[in-house]
Amino acid sequence: MNSDVPPGGRISGFSLARLLGEWRRRGARHGSADLAAAIRMLVLDGRLPAGTRLPAERELAEVLPVSRTMITAALDQLRSEGLVASRRGAGSWISLPTGTLGVVPDTPLVGHSMVDFARAAPPALPGVLAAFDQVRRYLPDHLADHGYYEHGVPELRARIADRYTARGLPTSPDQIVVTSGAQHALALALRLFTGPGDRVLVEQPSYPNALDAIKAVSAIPVPVGMTDTGWDLPGIAAALRQAAPRMAYVVVDFHNPTAHRLDAEGRAELADTARRARTPLVVDETVVELDLDGDPLDGPPPMATFADDLVVTLGSASKSHWGGLRIGWIRASAEIVHRLISTRTALDLGSAVVEQLVLAELLADPEPGLRERRAQLAAQRDVLLEGLREHCPTWRFRRPQGGLSVWCELDAPVSTRIAVVAQNHGIRLAPGSRFGAHGGFERWLRLPFVQPPDVLRDAVRRLGLVAASVTGPAMPTDADLTVPVA
Repeated sequence: MNSDVPPGGRISGFSLARLLGEWRRRGARHGSADLAAAIRMLVLDGRLPAGTRLPAERELAEVLPVSRTMITAALDQLRSEGLVASRRGAGSWISLPTGTLGVVPDTPLVGHSMVDFARAAPPALPGVLAAFDQVRRYLPDHLADHGYYEHGVPELRARIADRYTARGLPTSPDQIVVTSGAQHALALALRLFTGPGDRVLVEQPSYPNALDAIKAVSAIPVPVGMTDTGWDLPGIAAALRQAAPRMAYVVVDFHNPTAHRLDAEGRAELADTARRARTPLVVDETVVELDLDGDPLDGPPPMATFADDLVVTLGSASKSHWGGLRIGWIRASAEIVHRLISTRTALDLGSAVVEQLVLAELLADPEPGLRERRAQLAAQRDVLLEGLREHCPTWRFRRPQGGLSVWCELDAPVSTRIAVVAQNHGIRLAPGSRFGAHGGFERWLRLPFVQPPDVLRDAVRRLGLVAASVTGPAMPTDADLTVPVA
């Protein structure tokens, strides 16, 4: 990270003290070392994102409470490691060092096919093939037309709108824009709301492809760390005030990768915060249909319920039906839809018609297929959790109530080392650092449960062997392990 003052928000002394918790380990004589170690762990775990501005030394000394000499010594140690940067008149902020990844020598296991634990993407529902057959009956009606639908084919837009209405959010077809997947939808929103150098608030951790999309338009992600229980709403409010982002990107339903879900009260607070800051909220609902322990129609109200004019909702068929359809959508106010279409026509003139018609066919009666999907994923989730308890007993994780993956906390900062070694054992992993706006999360791994039970059992057994083989300190915050992620 360069020495320029970063765009991130400032954490108060009180908030930092809360994150540090019981940071003393060895008594007063080692106070500065213990404090440096505690802050270091917050950085590597992603709870103090790179770019976060630290409180003044006097403020921090008062709230901990310790001497300013101890604070200065701890920060000096972190500066020497590249974890804190400072500039006279601008204060200090979290940085990330550059370094070299040390890989444990390993002997590959032979005779294993590669298991892709990097992509959280299930195979097609059985009904997808039948839907293609059904579409052939009325495709000739569309072949007589030009085939350009900037908003999307009317049949699909109507059925997507009906789905929102069934969830308690009245929606008309003219509020829907069909896109070529949720990633395309996000790219359109970024092109509409941001320009080079603009800031975009994101959760920390967040979806890697969303972070890549933000950087691809030369915007700057402003991360706000999540807590053990979900969203740091006061932290988001502070970042919106201090960093003045042009938009915010959030995943409030089965967050990727943590699987947290924001309740109705939290959604109302987030919407109110965004309204006061006049910041558009781009809400990714890609996995909203994948409630594994309940009825999706009984979940918290959609974010747009609380701020319909401010919220742009992204949806997709990739996780619920099949990624190969490459169909997503945007739900927004009529005014924003008009602006999106003007933005879109400079890039493309619509999405593939046949795949739109296939999804419209699937959404005519979606529940049988979605029930099958949810039941399958719930069973596979339980198989993965059982395997982790047996083969990786020191790892910590929550049982996800929805979504497609488990977010595992390791017992050492070795996520990238595990990902590198795992490739030799037939497992492709996305290390935790892929989910940080500026790296970090070396104590975390995302493990999808989209594979069949037998494959999951064998893969987690192999993963346990890999974890046992990876020893020694590591802090590979800039390792380049760019496996495709979904």
